[in-house]
Amino acid sequence: MTSKPGQKPTGRPPQRTRAPNQGGPPPVGPEKTEAGDRAEGWESLAEEAGDGHLAPNPELEAALREAAAAIPDAEPSRAASEAPAAGGEESEVLAQQLGETRERLLRLQADFDNFRKRALRDREEAFQYGHQNLVKDLLSTVDNLDRAIDHAQQSGTGDLQSLLQGVDLVRRELLAVLAKYHVTEIEALGKPFNPAVHEAMAQKPDGEVAPNTVVVVMQKGYQLRDRLLRPARVVVAKEPEKEGGGGEGGAEG
Repeated sequence: MTSKPGQKPTGRPPQRTRAPNQGGPPPVGPEKTEAGDRAEGWESLAEEAGDGHLAPNPELEAALREAAAAIPDAEPSRAASEAPAAGGEESEVLAQQLGETRERLLRLQADFDNFRKRALRDREEAFQYGHQNLVKDLLSTVDNLDRAIDHAQQSGTGDLQSLLQGVDLVRRELLAVLAKYHVTEIEALGKPFNPAVHEAMAQKPDGEVAPNTVVVVMQKGYQLRDRLLRPARVVVAKEPEKEGGGGEGGAEG
């Protein structure tokens, strides 16, 4: 070893620098490189596969599960992309149906209001003018009654028979008008007492007829079709009292 002039030797041999590795074995150290780890992993995998079965690897299984879970997500994502278009069309159809239903509802409400107003108007007219035809038919009866009264006044008291004939004519005409409107007289005289159409005003002893038989009609009753307008006021027969007071008095004496 040579030293420069004026420089003292250090006493230690100089360190040699190691040339880079050229085809030799990899350096051995406390840490392994990433390439070495992958190589060792593939070597261990090849050794396990050489035995005929693959040893379970938790990391590999986790990676496979993640890959399998990621594959089905493609279909929902595509369906999700198509969903807005289908939802928009359905919304338009629903909006159109809602508009048509609203129009029908408004027309129905308007028709109901018109019907209600027309029904109220018809009811008021029926209440005020429902008896118009009856009154119109009774006017001729009033005219005949006026003629009979005028004739009786002009002829004096001597022509009583003509007056009676005129009044009877008016009565028959009036009954004809009532019959035209289905107003009929309730039969009462000689009939059994019926509390539904008869009103008993008194009782009269009568041995010639059965008890509870109408023997006197004080006021006639009328009915409209099958509806009672006015009951007939009648007198009803009852059994006569038996005479027995004298015999009892003799026995006491």
